[in-house]
Amino acid sequence: MSTGHQYVVDLTWSGSTGAGYEHYSRSYEMTTGGTLGPFSADPAFGGDPALANPEQLLVMAAASCQLLSFLAVAARSRVDVIEYADRAVGVMPQQSGGPMWITAMTLSPRITVRGDVPDAKLRRMVEIGHRECFIANSVRTEIQVAPTFRQSPEPT
Repeated sequence: MSTGHQYVVDLTWSGSTGAGYEHYSRSYEMTTGGTLGPFSADPAFGGDPALANPEQLLVMAAASCQLLSFLAVAARSRVDVIEYADRAVGVMPQQSGGPMWITAMTLSPRITVRGDVPDAKLRRMVEIGHRECFIANSVRTEIQVAPTFRQSPEPT
């Protein structure tokens, strides 16, 4: 018997925040291992495993919001983010009684910036982005953000 359920989504964005807040793309891609739309229930609850389910959509919403909030912080800070990829996981433990809910999400963004930006500054920007995320502010689920950073050299 399973002790719980995991919902994994992958997110990718590329572009540049170097020109500031008004000039970067807010478009990105997400996958759940299946196609998006139509939707179904989690396979554990009789749904179609080839379709995205509401639990994955909640994880997608949190990951998307963190991305967009972080990009806004980066653009305002004049930090040139050129790639952002995240594997986000939501966990819903099996309950012996009472309602089930997604108790935790872990967002693991891999962020690439152009130039030499200290990791401490990037971590602070991630924290600010998390504080500004509408979805994180709207749910009771604990959302942990565990970023990794990569520096890309300035173009010559």
